Amino acid sequence: MQKDLVAEPAKRSRGIPPTGLVLFSIGSVQLGAAIAKGLFDSVGPGGTVLFRISLSALVLLLLWRPKLGGYARAEYGLAVVFGLALAAMNLSLYLAIDRIPLGVAVTLEFVGPLGVAVAGSRRPLDGLWVVLAATGVLLLAPLNVLGASDLNPAGVMFALLAGVFWASYILLSARVGGAFPGGTGLVISLCVGTLVLLPIGIADGGYALLDPKLLLLGLGVALLSSAIPYSLELEALRHLPTRVFGVLMSLEPAVAALVGLLVLGELLDLRAVAAIGLVTTAAAGASLFGGRKQV
Repeated sequence: MQKDLVAEPAKRSRGIPPTGLVLFSIGSVQLGAAIAKGLFDSVGPGGTVLFRISLSALVLLLLWRPKLGGYARAEYGLAVVFGLALAAMNLSLYLAIDRIPLGVAVTLEFVGPLGVAVAGSRRPLDGLWVVLAATGVLLLAPLNVLGASDLNPAGVMFALLAGVFWASYILLSARVGGAFPGGTGLVISLCVGTLVLLPIGIADGGYALLDPKLLLLGLGVALLSSAIPYSLELEALRHLPTRVFGVLMSLEPAVAALVGLLVLGELLDLRAVAAIGLVTTAAAGASLFGGRKQV
């Protein structure tokens, strides 16, 4: 989930079960987010997301060398919309984690794929997951029945917005994958995202974007958040049922909170911990008992 770079699947590491590959993938994504947050003081969220999208596009172009021409106008239009959703999703998340803890931001963002998983369902059990997730979100709201929260309201809104764009990303990804061979559509979308983010990134990062050390860290963000986890997940999906994969991926908010604590020193109060637990349970339940294939 929330991956913007398709890489060739790495050979399965001997001795590592597929469940371990998924857990390593989740940890890689959240470690990449933690490193990204560390770049905010130097290049801002806009500069950091420009690093991630542009360097992901560059790596994919060098690895795949896809054919970018010869497609219909409608197909290019679809790739452009996908690129806009991808750029907006990542920018919104980075604007969120600039204001609120990583674990809280990922928890709020997770309502996007959860919404896609249960959308249109009439099964009573799916209603339970919606209620659990909604309760978790309400616990994190700046104002709720338990009193005012110390969370930044703008950060909460950006995280929820990231969830909306994540849902759009999921719905568009299948269409883009069907319109273009291999990762061609994703390459085009990443290039579109780079162009859209260019003025935002330059305004936020300025000349610091040219610093070799910061560029190297930006490349690390792109690899940890995209190429490495996607490769691990592709390999894991060859051996795991999609429902089991979905349940494991539902651990992402909890892992984000753990990485936020260990790497960034972000302490969460009991209300935030309870919210993460509720959303994680909802996501796991929707994956395990859902009637349709996990996206």
